Amino acid sequence: MNRRRPDRGNKKLVLTTSKTVSDVIHAHFGGLTPAERRLAESLLENYPVSGLGSITTVAENAGVSTPTVARMVQKLGYKGYPEFQAHLHQELEASISNPIAKHDRWASNAPGTHVLNRFAEAVMNNMRQTLSELDAATFDEAARLLADKKRSVYFVGGRITGALAEYFFTHMQVIRPKTTLMSSNASSWPQHVLNMNTGDVLVIFDIRRYEADMTTLAAVAKAAGVQIILFTDQWTSPVVKHALHSFKVQIEAPSAWDSSVVTLFVVEALIEAVQSSAWDETRERMKTLEDLFEQARLFRKLR
Repeated sequence: MNRRRPDRGNKKLVLTTSKTVSDVIHAHFGGLTPAERRLAESLLENYPVSGLGSITTVAENAGVSTPTVARMVQKLGYKGYPEFQAHLHQELEASISNPIAKHDRWASNAPGTHVLNRFAEAVMNNMRQTLSELDAATFDEAARLLADKKRSVYFVGGRITGALAEYFFTHMQVIRPKTTLMSSNASSWPQHVLNMNTGDVLVIFDIRRYEADMTTLAAVAKAAGVQIILFTDQWTSPVVKHALHSFKVQIEAPSAWDSSVVTLFVVEALIEAVQSSAWDETRERMKTLEDLFEQARLFRKLR
């Protein structure tokens, strides 16, 4: 994802990388001292809000010294605490942007090309960046969980991402039994949680302008022994602290709305991985379903 270079006449920092501060902390975690690790864990606990206070407050909350904070942010590659915090502020601003603010930001920087070209370039950048950071082992383990027929699998999304959850569910319902689509309405969730057992899987979609109820659902489900698979964006939903596996997908597009293209790509790749893992059984289920469609005369036949 490419962003504008900083304007020399404007002191506001403009991010030039798609990596978040959280990504940087995780990448450097192994090289941190014990005190710095305590600080890193404190920052990640309520990310990114935990890093928005003064350097003294951040140090006190982590139980470390102020010099430890200064040393760690430099070790992470930032010139100092102000630059570190500026990145956090921009991440927070981007993650809570409403569609109007998002459209205005894109429109002010839009190149003089057709909208199709702008969208194509953004989507291809999103795909390249997501694939470069997607861990194959995480993908394979998520597919294994979804394919395990001893586990029930639940799907839920928010106001917009509910459509992605439904799409995923519709395909998985054909491939395997024990699948449930949960409504985006939080009032219906307790009944579903009541039926969840240890080892079951909950697939959650939660992107920018994260829905507070999703974090509550994830916490309750995890406490019940449910394994959570999260689809989120590059800024990362708070649900991530409860998730066993997370897919951080690039979603930026030259529009008031976020792009779901790459998210759908990962979903469809998982569908293929699951159905291929036990194709003989999947094939029989598909055949039976086609027979039922025939009996119901659901689809029009060509003569």
